[in-house]
Amino acid sequence: MTSSSTALEFISVQPDFRPEVDALPYELVERKGVGHPDTMADAIAERASRYYATHCLSRFGRVAHHWFDKVLIFGGEADFDFGRGELVHPYTVLFAGKAALRCGSEEIPLDDILHTAAADVLTQVTTGFEPDKHLRVENRVVDHQGPGRGSTRYRPLGPADLVAPGDPALTSNDCNLLHGYAPLSRLERAVLGVEQMITGEEFKAANPDTGWDVKVFGSRRQDDFRLVVNMPFIAADIESFDHYQHRVGQCRRAVQELLDRVLEERCEVLLNPADRGVRPYLTVLGSVADTGDVGAVGRGNRVNGLITPMRPMSIEAPAGKNPMDHTGKLYNVLAHRLAAQISDLCGRPVETHIFTSKEAPLHRPEEVVVKIRSWQEDESTRARVGEIVTAGLDSTYGLTEELIHSGITLW
Repeated sequence: MTSSSTALEFISVQPDFRPEVDALPYELVERKGVGHPDTMADAIAERASRYYATHCLSRFGRVAHHWFDKVLIFGGEADFDFGRGELVHPYTVLFAGKAALRCGSEEIPLDDILHTAAADVLTQVTTGFEPDKHLRVENRVVDHQGPGRGSTRYRPLGPADLVAPGDPALTSNDCNLLHGYAPLSRLERAVLGVEQMITGEEFKAANPDTGWDVKVFGSRRQDDFRLVVNMPFIAADIESFDHYQHRVGQCRRAVQELLDRVLEERCEVLLNPADRGVRPYLTVLGSVADTGDVGAVGRGNRVNGLITPMRPMSIEAPAGKNPMDHTGKLYNVLAHRLAAQISDLCGRPVETHIFTSKEAPLHRPEEVVVKIRSWQEDESTRARVGEIVTAGLDSTYGLTEELIHSGITLW
């Protein structure tokens, strides 16, 4: 059914009578923390897109086409033991993708942009990272294009060939399926909150010996909650296995205190289960990337920061995509925002699903389906939902501006 007041046939508003996620007998949720190699790859790809776009805007007033969503991190090699640690082989960040390498006769300093993006992210999500010593960047980005593209896509002859933000002629770059939902379940809030606390400024200031490669697994059986938290420690700051166990106990209690505030129900917390084999979780800089682990864009958290196999999830990898017309990025963010707005309106859980085809106008995808849990259909709500959806689609220019200038966390 569609909203008669908007007469937009591509918007469908439907009641959903399935049980809420919180009412299901079993639920699983995961989050990969900011120091996980997959999350690092997402962050680096997105930072590269932002730096590239802002450079283009400052130099040409428009943005050249690009996508950097094929980033790989090859971890380094470390030598460490209790009380010491050294990275003996650097991280390697590999960028593969496509972009304009110059605009007319002016070269775009892509090597500098990519190196700066990787260095800035890795410095923020590790302890003691020194780009000059610990980072190597490989640039495999090309400007190859087919015969039908002319000069405007990857080999622009001048600023007039670039795209201006908000250009009404912008269309979807591809066929995409995007999904969002709101609100988060109790378990989802707990998993997200724990990782954000452990890698947050306050916790890190009080616990500088803790690492950044935090992974949180949450499970719920009826009203019994259980979290498995993996969190490394900085080897140079841990004197012995006894010291390590003491610090693990202190951090477990801090996590438990947070959960007691977030959840009314008691939640069992298991911190660093590998310790059961007398194997301390130590790193040099705070990530398993110190010892050769590999990360890739799109293998980690979805746009809401979680991996939720019991929810609808977009498999698009938004990080690093061009914010001008990559609907796999724009609509990924928009789907969750629309769900949150409509859920606030109705006071009920909401799912949103957006389907767009290549070359469709950004404000007019093929379909938008809104599913409202246990909704008793009424035309006034249907019309208001239609207004929210159309306003969101009409605001893609503002979303592009936010992605470029403010940054939106896509992991």
